Amino acid sequence: MTHELEVRRSRFACTLARVAGEDEAVAFITAHRRAHRDATHNCTAYVVGEHGEITKSSDDGEPAGTAGIPMLEVLVRRGLTGTAAVVTRHFGGVKLGAGGLARAYGQAVAGAIDAAGLVELRPVVTMTAAVGHALAGRFLGDLHARWPRPSDVRYGAAVEADVTVPAERAGEFAAWAAEATAGAAVVRRGAAGHMEVPVAP
Repeated sequence: MTHELEVRRSRFACTLARVAGEDEAVAFITAHRRAHRDATHNCTAYVVGEHGEITKSSDDGEPAGTAGIPMLEVLVRRGLTGTAAVVTRHFGGVKLGAGGLARAYGQAVAGAIDAAGLVELRPVVTMTAAVGHALAGRFLGDLHARWPRPSDVRYGAAVEADVTVPAERAGEFAAWAAEATAGAAVVRRGAAGHMEVPVAP
């Protein structure tokens, strides 16, 4: 995702990337700098780690603290992790001063985030409910009406449906399955993971 901003004839183009860790962030930044080596500056910032505990930024030749830090502050303030940002600047001939540079770099990142949109990673768990064939039709109908669509349904000695639910609702799902089948359903708790949920602007 790239978003461009022009400030007093200088162009600030912010490119964002989702990255799984620090190595991926560094690789993205290295490739971007190589592709835009004709730019005046390629300033960078990234936040990685499950809780955003790893952060790094670079001014790439701009006055200290006027580019990388303002970029990083936007990422941290927005609560992001797994995100790398590069702002490519093409100098327009007018000096902006330290305050102007910091605002421009920060605004470029904020604009790119707004344009891209945000997702929140929420913990989920896969629950497997097994019922006899005689109950399967009604159970699956009730399941579709109340819970997310099953990721898999298997027909064997019993009918098994895998449903990914928010982790905090796993107990509720098990109780619902028992009630919907008068205790006939066998429910197993499976793999835990995360699901991306769009965040309203």
